Amino acid sequence: MLQPEPPLSCDLCPRLVTYREDTAKTYPDWHNAPVASFGEDSARLLIVGLAPGLRGANRTGRPFTGDWAGDLLYATLARHGFTRGTYDSRADDGLELVDAMITNAVRCVPPENKPVGAEANACRPFLTDRIAALPDLKAVLVLGKIAHDNTVRSLGLKLKDVSFGHAAEAEIPGPNGPLQLFGSYHCSRYNTNTGRLTEDMFNAVFARIRAYLDAL
Repeated sequence: MLQPEPPLSCDLCPRLVTYREDTAKTYPDWHNAPVASFGEDSARLLIVGLAPGLRGANRTGRPFTGDWAGDLLYATLARHGFTRGTYDSRADDGLELVDAMITNAVRCVPPENKPVGAEANACRPFLTDRIAALPDLKAVLVLGKIAHDNTVRSLGLKLKDVSFGHAAEAEIPGPNGPLQLFGSYHCSRYNTNTGRLTEDMFNAVFARIRAYLDAL
């Protein structure tokens, strides 16, 4: 039986458990638990991020919600027809995703936004099952190399056979049929502030995804 979401009490990664419990002492009204995927089970697009942000998803309980990365991601999704409603940086804003789902390679917030390899390995079965549980999935967008590597490994593929790059594309086998893998630099404030990723660059990736899905 597929298990695409970890339980809220997941204890697979001791360092992450300690971190979220310590955070809960300071901010008891935050989510402070594994963050579930957000979107439609009929989604043809899955977006894979790295991990919840401390003051973003770990606080609000919804992927990419409440921080700069979410501001850019949801605005871009809206521009390309993947949302319904208005994003307001909170999980109860009524926003819905259209034909899309957002998840993370690691579901708990890591210290300094940096999960270690063992934590990615422990969480990978949830990503494998998340992908398998989307019967209509056609496209996967990975945000950053760590998300790319974990997605490729979750599908049983070798990293040497599927390279990461901004605006890179590759057709790969999936559990329910072929998938088109799209790559983008992560939409973090650091990447946008340094110019590594511009809004135009991010929009161009989504325009390509939109064109790909519309042509199916």
